[in-house]
Amino acid sequence: MSNKILLQPKVKRKKKRIQGDTSRVITRLHIPSGVHRIPKIIQRVIDLPDTTAEELFSQIMLDFSERHKDIRRVFERHMNAAKDYIPGDAVLSETKRALVGAYFTMEYSIESAAFFNPSIVPHPDQDHQDKGSMRFIMSLRATGEGHVSSIVFRSGVLDSHNTSHFDPISDYVETPDIHFDLVYDRHLFRLKLNEMGAGNKVTAYLLNQLPVNFSYNELKDAIEALRVNPNFSITHQDETFEIMYWLANSNYEVSFQPDRIISERVIFPVSENESKGIEDARFVRFVYDNGDVVYYATYTAYNGFKILPQLIETRDFIKFNILTLNGKAVHNKGMALFPRKIDGRYVMLSRQDGENNHIMTSDNIHFWQESKIIQEPKSPWEFVQIGNCGSPIETDKGWIVLTHGVGPMRQYCIGAILLDLENPSKIIARLEEPLLAPNEEEREGYVPNVVYTCGSIIHNDELIIPYAMSDMISGIATVGVSELINCMQPMSC
Repeated sequence: MSNKILLQPKVKRKKKRIQGDTSRVITRLHIPSGVHRIPKIIQRVIDLPDTTAEELFSQIMLDFSERHKDIRRVFERHMNAAKDYIPGDAVLSETKRALVGAYFTMEYSIESAAFFNPSIVPHPDQDHQDKGSMRFIMSLRATGEGHVSSIVFRSGVLDSHNTSHFDPISDYVETPDIHFDLVYDRHLFRLKLNEMGAGNKVTAYLLNQLPVNFSYNELKDAIEALRVNPNFSITHQDETFEIMYWLANSNYEVSFQPDRIISERVIFPVSENESKGIEDARFVRFVYDNGDVVYYATYTAYNGFKILPQLIETRDFIKFNILTLNGKAVHNKGMALFPRKIDGRYVMLSRQDGENNHIMTSDNIHFWQESKIIQEPKSPWEFVQIGNCGSPIETDKGWIVLTHGVGPMRQYCIGAILLDLENPSKIIARLEEPLLAPNEEEREGYVPNVVYTCGSIIHNDELIIPYAMSDMISGIATVGVSELINCMQPMSC
């Protein structure tokens, strides 16, 4: 029996709590089940006497205009989503157009069910900060009705004492404009279809009709032309069209109004593959060798049946590109990108098998083909599974990686390992016991007995760890970087 004394770093749990707010609602397109109902609803609006329509719309504006910054713009957008069902001979007044939009609009409380799994990065704008202070952006997973998850943001300042001062939260929250007019690389599109097992004669025919770099509309035109003049069985064509649209719609761009503060921005599921949620975004500030900075985040798209790892990229947290991750090594959850290249290659942690920590490298951030296990469950608190808790953090002693471990009674704890700076597939030290385990105050919630984080940051020689408590609320813990590393047990060669 070992007599070695295990030192544990002193973790400080801050009193600050980051909670969801049920009053923060977005607008969503609301199309009733059964498209046959859409023209009926529109006709009922058309048949309203003008005075009744005016009175009804006035009441809607009275009830909802102060809950959203530009509700008329929302109504116009949602009216346009249903415009193909408006009778060709109908002439709608401005009021009735807005009413149609209102009938196809619903509010959704994005933070009503759960508010959890935060990550934290330095804010792109660090101007005018006091000495020893740093502005930050925190992302969180917000969950509402139907357990649909989205990404929300908070911002604030860490002062010289590592006290967090959050910016005031806006009463408003809104979804961005969505752009599907990206340019697709035909070769990469073909590779992804083949990787999905969806490559066939129909995809080959369609892709041969398209230029080397094609737009969404060019793809749509090619599909619709084949639909009108089919060359293959209708059933086979329709199934293929659905898959190709599904892939194209998984790559898009969203943009917010630049004058909106960051707490007003929410990235809500857009494509079919993420219809049931955008889960556990791990943001990282990535610095290229030439000094160029891009913020990346990996997240898990979920459609209720399957998951799909996705990548977000942004420079300013106003415009975001959403892209699919590709390759044989891209599956399962919990991918976390290193904050810079190592030996000229991108490096990412992952959990390929749902049980062990893996590492993979690539020349292309969008394609990942190989992975290998670097850590397996070892201690009782992680016997069920382990994974990363966000992107590795560089120190002069090595890469600090926070991990999660699942033990008895499905309790989630946060641990830590240290990877070699030049060979990050090598673990050089680890904490034998959890850094954070749910205490009595933290174990009750939406998912009991869980503490979890999607990303931490170093500031003033401390590791700042925002973490979720049983998927209900989030808090912040800190630990000295040197103390954390010194308490790790060196790994035997």
